[in-house]
Amino acid sequence: MGDAAGIGPEIIIKALADNELYSKIRPLVIGDAEAFLQTADTIRSSGKFVSFDTAEIFDLKNIPDGFNFGEVSAATGKAAGECIEKAVELWNRGEIDAICTAPINKKSLSLGGYEFPGHTEFIANLTDTKEFAMSFFAEKLRVVLLSTHLPLSAAIGRVKAGALAELINFTDRSLSQLLKRKVQIAVAGLNPHASENGMFGSEERNEMEPAIAQCASSGIDVSGPYSPDTIFLRGYRGEFDAVIACYHDQATIAVKCLSFGSAVNVTLGLPLVRTSVDHGTAFDIAGKGIADESSMNAAILLAGELAK
Repeated sequence: MGDAAGIGPEIIIKALADNELYSKIRPLVIGDAEAFLQTADTIRSSGKFVSFDTAEIFDLKNIPDGFNFGEVSAATGKAAGECIEKAVELWNRGEIDAICTAPINKKSLSLGGYEFPGHTEFIANLTDTKEFAMSFFAEKLRVVLLSTHLPLSAAIGRVKAGALAELINFTDRSLSQLLKRKVQIAVAGLNPHASENGMFGSEERNEMEPAIAQCASSGIDVSGPYSPDTIFLRGYRGEFDAVIACYHDQATIAVKCLSFGSAVNVTLGLPLVRTSVDHGTAFDIAGKGIADESSMNAAILLAGELAK
């Protein structure tokens, strides 16, 4: 369900209104049924007809006192966390094949008693996964992140040869397994023009080039570092199977500019398939019935495709 005060329930309802989806997957919605009914009422009040009758729901009944759209709340944060826990529990019992998550609000999640920066770290903890990475699938562009939700100053400090070599090896293993073939990986530079041979920074020469050379010598098809202002477009055009980004916004700005509405967040390294939308809770438009469900639809379908 994600955070009920955001657009999560709305985009789930709208995505599940696509009858073609049911020929490919059997959706099970995990959340509070009353929250979905309240959301469906807001969509109908905006002049759009929706029916939530076709969906099977695992009703947690975990927002007993209701909620207000667009508000940070311990109640909706706790409910969102419980939905994630229940999804992993059902997967562990073999009752579901994949998990697709609607967006959560990190402040609400924290107020609800869950101290995780996002779904990625939360589900990794629940599955006792030590090695994992956030990635985005946007048509032919697949981006894997060296760091996720960190201040930029801290993210820059993570650009070290050892960490990058580990991620290149991990990306090669994970994507080769998912795509069932050997993959070609590009690495985006950290500095403008990938430092222009040291003119605009030292990270490329001192940290990134040695890591890439080490991995290439072990048989991985990896190259770079490339100028970050063009490498993502090259990946989008299909020159590479994946691009490794140095920090969160370097990846997400490219992904959202090129494929907003169709990109999907995929957690690599988990023992289960987990996908999600490429956007947040959008509290500013929650409850207005105007949210775009395209990314949720794409995330649901990709979860089914990867689970196969």
